[in-house]
Amino acid sequence: MKKSLGPNPLVYPAPVWVIGTYNEDGSANIMTAAWGGICCSKPPCLAVSLREATQTHTNILRTKAFTVNIVTEQFLEEADYCGISTGRNTDKFADTGLTSERSTVVDAPMIKEFPLNLECRLKDVVEVGLHTQFIGEIIDVKALESILGEQDVPDVDLLHPVVFSPVVRKYHSLGETIGRAFDIGKKFRRKENK
Repeated sequence: MKKSLGPNPLVYPAPVWVIGTYNEDGSANIMTAAWGGICCSKPPCLAVSLREATQTHTNILRTKAFTVNIVTEQFLEEADYCGISTGRNTDKFADTGLTSERSTVVDAPMIKEFPLNLECRLKDVVEVGLHTQFIGEIIDVKALESILGEQDVPDVDLLHPVVFSPVVRKYHSLGETIGRAFDIGKKFRRKENK
């Protein structure tokens, strides 16, 4: 028997992203977010939801741009710090030793050390409740060659991204590849009549 847990944000797993924006004085700011995901393939878009109280929320509305820097196991401590401190009071780049790198296509900073960065132009804003959902059109993706696999796309096994468990607030690494999508379920297809 299943137990009812009531309304909770229990979608597993959630991505761990560090969102890059510029403050009003031109300084680079970063914050960690886990409420996000792909929301469209043509044009390629993602959505990230942020509380209005964050500096990043203010920055995105002003600049109409942001970057999504994919958190890897190697940079988990730095990413966690960026989620528990505020850009209104501190320079998170200086605190963590990370390097701000200007995007070549949008008005937002990337994190140089992170192997995968998505450069987004603000496409739409949706007020949801406590959070505002920012829909960003992905204008370009920058990736280290060392994480590229088949078809020159990032390989999760090489990237080592981190995911988040909501409510209990735990980070997890991803396991090994267990099957090829759009292939392992073919055995359930009905044979076509000829």
